[in-house]
Amino acid sequence: MDFRDQVDLDPSQVEDAGGGGFSGGGIPGGMIIGGGGIVTLITLVLVFVLNNVGTGPEPAQRRPPSDLAAQCQRGKDADQSERCRVVGVVNSIQDYWKREIPEYRPSKTVLYSGRLRTGCGAASSAVGPFYCPGDQRVYLDLSFFDQLHSQFGAKGGPFAQAYVIAHEYGHHVQDLLGELEAGSSIPVELQADCYAGVWARNAVTTGFYEKPFTEAEIAEALDAAAAVGDDRIQQRTRGRIDPESFSHGTSAQRVAAFQRGYKNGSPADCAQADLG
Repeated sequence: MDFRDQVDLDPSQVEDAGGGGFSGGGIPGGMIIGGGGIVTLITLVLVFVLNNVGTGPEPAQRRPPSDLAAQCQRGKDADQSERCRVVGVVNSIQDYWKREIPEYRPSKTVLYSGRLRTGCGAASSAVGPFYCPGDQRVYLDLSFFDQLHSQFGAKGGPFAQAYVIAHEYGHHVQDLLGELEAGSSIPVELQADCYAGVWARNAVTTGFYEKPFTEAEIAEALDAAAAVGDDRIQQRTRGRIDPESFSHGTSAQRVAAFQRGYKNGSPADCAQADLG
């Protein structure tokens, strides 16, 4: 993932909230209370999975926020800093979608650790990356990427991170288009994977990258998608697979959804009815 050295970054699209400070309890079952009642968190890893492997919500941490405006100004900064890379990825994703759909409105990514309050209620790092419809923001604890490798067996890499972010912005697109609550959770999640693939196919057109992504980079995304399939997660954490409790799709389904978007490069090919 080589960013163009002199491309301007827009750090205002990412907010670094630093360490948490909210000291309330955990969030059971992947549900939170939002302004409209109980809202299902759209996450890559459900809270109940983490609880099953003995990892509860982490204590609030007091990491000071970063000055992204000073640190993340050009593409070369995104090649040298993880936080600036998030800025570059978010910029590219939003540049693509605002050109693709008239309804698009920018959404901030909030970097945090520990716990914080969102437009959907209280959230913890244990939830994993998620999109909150209540305030239309993406929430991300960067330590999740280490967890993706250590607990879920993904190989990791910069493009695995980009896939995760693009998936969450896929939920923002769904929210704007009225697709987020249109069906059951698995087609919704697979459509977000497909939208992530669509962005990956078109990312070079946004001007943030030197060249199209390589096969090795796309492989990082496919590996991450496979690692967070319901069947893989359940096998690793429970030692058994229960299809009745699937919420995000199998590894094969998630990989296929991303590949569909990447191959065709068009959101029109990501209809939920064609994915579940």
